[in-house]
Amino acid sequence: MTDASSPAPEPIRFFGTTWVAHGAAYWLRRVGVSLGALLTVAAGALVLRFAVGGVRISQSGGFVTWLLVAAIALCSFLAALRTWKVLAEGPEALTGWMAEDKSLGAVWLIGCVGAAAAYFARSLLEAPGEGVHRAAWEAASARYDERGGSRSGRPGKKRRKK
Repeated sequence: MTDASSPAPEPIRFFGTTWVAHGAAYWLRRVGVSLGALLTVAAGALVLRFAVGGVRISQSGGFVTWLLVAAIALCSFLAALRTWKVLAEGPEALTGWMAEDKSLGAVWLIGCVGAAAAYFARSLLEAPGEGVHRAAWEAASARYDERGGSRSGRPGKKRRKK
């Protein structure tokens, strides 16, 4: 049993704190999130297909169409890699070019299909971000237990009233 001052688990988007106990609501949400991410991948791929079709209709040449497809594939790969890293290791793991950089905003936007695909794949393993949240919660709980269940860190030391 936990008291009010013990560390509480952080809620995860779409899951709340159901990821702690893995109840029935957790599994239903996992299925829902997986299907939603898969539908997002399909819708994003359809939009990108229309974009490539528009370039093909413009008769700008096979090289330009191939270059556009390669750029979309590269952006999707980079966005998927970044999303997987955030969901598996946390946002603190992003370093260098993967960190929040305003100049790469277009890459992440174009690669939205890859990001949604990574979210879908991660949702097949766990609630996306569950591992990071569980590790943080367990570390906070261990620190709390080491201090003897007290916020002050000195449970035996009480202040005396004067």
